[in-house]
Amino acid sequence: MKPSIPKGTRDFGPVEMAKRNYIFNTIRSVYELYGFQQIETPAQETLATLMGKYGEEGDKLLFKILNSGDYLNKIDDQELTERNTLRLASKICEKGLRYDLTVPFARYVVMHREELQLPFKRYQVQPVWRADRPQKGRYREFYQFDGDVVGSDSLLNEVELMQIVDTVFTRFGVRVQIKINNRKILTGIAEVIGAADKIVDITVAIDKLDKIGIDNVNQELREDGLSEEQIQKLQPIIMLEGTNDEKLNTIAEVLKDSEIGLKGIEETRYILSMLNGQCSMVNEIQLDLTLARGLSYYTGAIFEVKALDTPMGSISGGGRYDNLTGIFGMPGLSGVGISFGVDRIYDVLNALDLYPKDSLQTTQVLFINFGEKETAYCLPIINKVRARGIRAEIYPDSAKMKKQMSYANAKQIPFVALAGENEMQAGQITLKNMETGEQQMLSPEDLIAKLSL
Repeated sequence: MKPSIPKGTRDFGPVEMAKRNYIFNTIRSVYELYGFQQIETPAQETLATLMGKYGEEGDKLLFKILNSGDYLNKIDDQELTERNTLRLASKICEKGLRYDLTVPFARYVVMHREELQLPFKRYQVQPVWRADRPQKGRYREFYQFDGDVVGSDSLLNEVELMQIVDTVFTRFGVRVQIKINNRKILTGIAEVIGAADKIVDITVAIDKLDKIGIDNVNQELREDGLSEEQIQKLQPIIMLEGTNDEKLNTIAEVLKDSEIGLKGIEETRYILSMLNGQCSMVNEIQLDLTLARGLSYYTGAIFEVKALDTPMGSISGGGRYDNLTGIFGMPGLSGVGISFGVDRIYDVLNALDLYPKDSLQTTQVLFINFGEKETAYCLPIINKVRARGIRAEIYPDSAKMKKQMSYANAKQIPFVALAGENEMQAGQITLKNMETGEQQMLSPEDLIAKLSL
């Protein structure tokens, strides 16, 4: 039988892994610049930890793990006949694969509270699993790369996370637009127009303004159950234009009677003023009132990042949450976090051809194998080359020269080193540049110097 892998999963070959590691290493180095420390949590969590944290739909998408041993020993025939899948699963499965990195992080904070120095700045890069329908760009196993600060209410944390986003994408060479909004502003809008339960419908409709125009947006709002008076109150917000400051001034006027709305404006104004005034941002940051990420989850600032030079959905996002650990009985611990979409960033860098050549980390020099005597001559030189941090290998068999050269070409190895009778007598080695065809006979020291350039 021909081997296969489960739907919604992928193999990553050496070239893909080199590119992914370039992404991971770039993001990791920026997090560490800002004092974040890495943690890891198990692939498996108890279902008690996972269930009920992602809503009814999320619970259905959890991969559950059968108990070890005779997992049916506590199930009677009637329960088997009834085929109540959810009830059966609760009895034969105690563990599941993690669905995201946030709930395991909350569990980690509660369990390790006594050891943690607050504020705690963590980053985490690990795979997560969702029993979703696989389709283009959506997988059942994929990586998340999260960074969070918990135990601090300071808006400086939001400012630093935006700087991290800006620095990461500047290092990648990707022009992005960072969109920012605030949950409190959205709550204030719903409060002022008397439609607290319609905020998701409102933001979804406003988000379509560029595609369908103002008349169709208003019609959609009517269909969502908003009155003409409510729709009229929304017009200044739907048609919001101008600089970030001008937008904030317009919203402040609309929300002048909403305490929570004005608080959101104050927070947003502070974040934007710090980023524009003190932080030398490379990428544009834009206030976008249609941004409404995970409304039930976030409580303050919310962010989303989009690439400007290639069509792609959100490639990073996050926000402020006030009660991360409350789900585990430890209320009142505020945090703010971001997540980088590794798979989408991979596609963006591919589309824009932005991977540096040296990110592939291929072998730098291949030593040709002419036989035992020549190999014995080359091995001490290879040891010296590797000791200087130069990636080197020797072909393991004394195969035909053409085969060894083809191997070097297939692996895109830039240099080949050859040592035959003449080189051994002279105590030297011939170095061939595989791109230009140029050859030089060099001493081992000069060879190392040449490869170190």
